Amino acid sequence: MAGVESIRRGYSRPIGSLTQMATIRLGKRTDKRAPLIKEFVPLADLNDIVFGAWDPIPDDALTAARKAGVLEEKDIERIADFLKGIKPMPAVFENKYVTRIHGTNVKKGKTKRDLAEQLRQDIRDFKTRNKCDRIVIVWCASTEIFIKAGPQHATIEQFEKAMEKNDDAIAPSMLYAYAAIMEGVPFANGAPNLCVDTPALQKLAIDRGVPISGKDFKTGQTWMKTVVAPGLKARMLGLAGWYSTNILGNRDGEVLDDPQSFKTKEESKLSVLHTILQPELYPDLYKDFSHVVRINYYPPRGDNKEGWDNIDIVGWMNYPMQIKINFLCRDSILAAPIVLDLALFSDFAQRAGMKGIQEWLSFYYKSPMAAPGLQPEHDLFIQQTKLKNTLRHLMGEDQITHLGLEYYAS
Repeated sequence: MAGVESIRRGYSRPIGSLTQMATIRLGKRTDKRAPLIKEFVPLADLNDIVFGAWDPIPDDALTAARKAGVLEEKDIERIADFLKGIKPMPAVFENKYVTRIHGTNVKKGKTKRDLAEQLRQDIRDFKTRNKCDRIVIVWCASTEIFIKAGPQHATIEQFEKAMEKNDDAIAPSMLYAYAAIMEGVPFANGAPNLCVDTPALQKLAIDRGVPISGKDFKTGQTWMKTVVAPGLKARMLGLAGWYSTNILGNRDGEVLDDPQSFKTKEESKLSVLHTILQPELYPDLYKDFSHVVRINYYPPRGDNKEGWDNIDIVGWMNYPMQIKINFLCRDSILAAPIVLDLALFSDFAQRAGMKGIQEWLSFYYKSPMAAPGLQPEHDLFIQQTKLKNTLRHLMGEDQITHLGLEYYAS
């Protein structure tokens, strides 16, 4: 496994990455202090990162990149040697949880506990082999079938017993999360799977001093909802209905063509609008609005996901209006910088002594994790403020409130 130097020779910077490109304001506006986040916060240097993976499909990263069809060959060729050196370790994978994928690069074990221990050994071996000081794991795999939290997820003792009994309530993603936490490795869940969002693993993360975050990368249509919905609410515009449909042709689309996997994704997508608009506080504007989400697998589209949104809004004196959004995006291109940011911020959080749920990383997720009984924040702009204020806090800088009265004091 190689570092990322070969990537950086081909590209001057990772476009779209908050940790690499964004600035952060410090102090008053008149102070004109706005360093890059990467210069303000002691993040890991990109030259020091080593990449590795598990995957049920044995293709090296070069072969996988060519098959995925996300990047053009001229871009792949620049880093071909680097990608060829990344060969996936055998994965923990069961077809019952992701029915549309069939892999051969799969671990075997008598129990799920055995499989989790194999993952732990992989982490230790990878760290030794590559002389890494620290490890971070970001789950970028497929959406699993819908699973509700049950007694198997209540305590770590019950969780471990369920692993030993090969209980169906323990999905592969949970084994990765368990292995990561047991090895003291920060874990970020980029899929809508239940995964680490259980009392057992959250308590384990706190006990072992491990940062965790999730769930489901906020990339395309839901990202747009967390931009538009706060604007509607800020202007007190009513909502009669929001119809969303997606056309997606990559492996993610194929997986979500299965009703059980789609159910998991649907739960993640549907919660956003209700949380932002708060119909219980504004019943005249948002009570009983219709919210429909569809995902259609259409192979010719490939990774170029297309999202269509029809938004029926209500203005002054109940006059109806509409907003139409057609977002033709590239799913993996939007997700890649999120993976990088989460890896760097999760590592920083652990070095800063933070543990358990990292709500300040909600900026990156469709269905953010929050403390039990606490409503998660979905508004993208509040999430960004929370993220930057957390960085200011950790670095000993004042919070930014945007009050600004001091500029007008007589």
